[in-house]
Amino acid sequence: MTKIIGLTGGIGSGKSTIANHFKSHGIPVYIADDASRNVTESPEIRNQIKNQFGTDVFEGTVLNRQKLAQLVFSNPEKLEQLNAIIHPAVKADFEVWLAQHADALIAIKEAAVLFESGSYKNCDAIITVTAPEEVRIARVMKRDGVTREEVLRRIANQWTDAQRIAKSDYVIDNENWDEAKAQADKILKKLTIC
Repeated sequence: MTKIIGLTGGIGSGKSTIANHFKSHGIPVYIADDASRNVTESPEIRNQIKNQFGTDVFEGTVLNRQKLAQLVFSNPEKLEQLNAIIHPAVKADFEVWLAQHADALIAIKEAAVLFESGSYKNCDAIITVTAPEEVRIARVMKRDGVTREEVLRRIANQWTDAQRIAKSDYVIDNENWDEAKAQADKILKKLTIC
């Protein structure tokens, strides 16, 4: 049976970089953020979003993700409402994906909100990726073209590194790529030997 390895970390920690490194070793990797974007393309999910948040977050029939993000990241109650729509759909999508990779020894589930969504409960081991907050802020500002305040708002809506680390089996410090890669390889070796 395939071992599910959860891969998480705060925004800008470099989860995707680590996930791509695992992928380069032939490990199947499920990216929850990509799945989340895909499920919001379904008419059923879009209707649920429209019913919950109104037409303001749409431009015609297209979901304006930036408007939706601004709305939910400034209001914890609205974020919870969005998560109640998205998380079950992503969970179902992951089950289908996992069945397609049933022959793999391990499969990585990369998710920023692995703990918040409760999906960590289905993982056999969890890896948390960390980086200093200032490094994370700079990475996200550069990547997404957003303000420092917007990044801080998103960080405030996620678990802290300390909270994630307390529930994790492994930690990768991703401030320096060569060191992070060496840590990832060491963990991968342990996971494939067990």
